[in-house]
Amino acid sequence: MSDVRELLVGEDVKSNLLIHSFTHSPRVKPAPLGLRGVAVALLIMACWAGLLTYLLAYYRPDWRTPWPYLLALLQTHLYTGLFITAHDAMHGVVSPNRRLNNAIGTVAALLFAYNWFPRLLPRHHAHHRHVATADDPDFHDGQHPAFLPWFLRFARNYITIWQILLMALTFNGLKYFFPVGNVIGFWMVPSILATVQLFYFGTYLPHRGEHAPNNPHKSRTQLPHHLWAFISCYFFGYHYEHHDQPYLPWWRLWRTKQLFRG
Repeated sequence: MSDVRELLVGEDVKSNLLIHSFTHSPRVKPAPLGLRGVAVALLIMACWAGLLTYLLAYYRPDWRTPWPYLLALLQTHLYTGLFITAHDAMHGVVSPNRRLNNAIGTVAALLFAYNWFPRLLPRHHAHHRHVATADDPDFHDGQHPAFLPWFLRFARNYITIWQILLMALTFNGLKYFFPVGNVIGFWMVPSILATVQLFYFGTYLPHRGEHAPNNPHKSRTQLPHHLWAFISCYFFGYHYEHHDQPYLPWWRLWRTKQLFRG
């Protein structure tokens, strides 16, 4: 398309990221959510709860085989799905019914390490309004853009002492009923890995470095490999498209790439 200039730059080739500079980006038309958004959200939460119950109560891992690690990665992916569900609720795209939308967002956020939806909501919208500036709560401090210091700042902005206390209480409660190795491997570690996953694919890769002056969202986007985009972070590697079209739920983001192919 003539209005899209594609630049492959340095490290972004290695990370499979495509930088787009847009003057006018094509958009997917909004469509009624119906019950699909609620169904997708409930499916993710049910899969998370069902797999976690099995892994804690019934599964006896042999850590010398790859299967426990693969199951832990699957549980990590479902943890990420919880936060993506809460994130969609922040944009009002889980349900057109605001009370139901916010209720699902609140439950999904709480299941993900006791995040508090009313606290996340204004911070996330501040990120969209002030992306990659000093007023962006997701951005680095302007002096330390490397992965680790940026991640630590990101964590400090979002993780509260109450979450840490509640996680500690829950851990001690769970280990009373279930094998401690299972609790660590399938409840605690996946929540940490999912936090890193969300930061890496949803904040660090899309917003790092310099952005073209005509890139209004100061964001990058992954190349259109839908399977990898889903596995890596529920299509949130298509990050420019999310900032440009926040009315799209995560499960419709892939359609933005079809516009460029057309």
